[in-house]
Amino acid sequence: RVSNRKLTCFNRFLGTLSTHFEEITNYFVGRHSSGFVEGLNNKLKVIKRRSYGMTNLKHLYQRVYLDLNGYRDFGVVC
Repeated sequence: RVSNRKLTCFNRFLGTLSTHFEEITNYFVGRHSSGFVEGLNNKLKVIKRRSYGMTNLKHLYQRVYLDLNGYRDFGVVC
């Protein structure tokens, strides 16, 4: 109905909706979200920011491992 009214202020929204329509409807059908992946990406970005200036790639991987599994390895339950 919006596109039939020739309103141009919704063009960007309608374009996004038509481009990602299947993904949007899949959420409502299956209730699957990408929340876990988005959270992991955010955590990795924070680790990367905290590790600024780190020159050894092995140390970066150790930092990622400790932040993702470290508490469990030391018996701490969070």
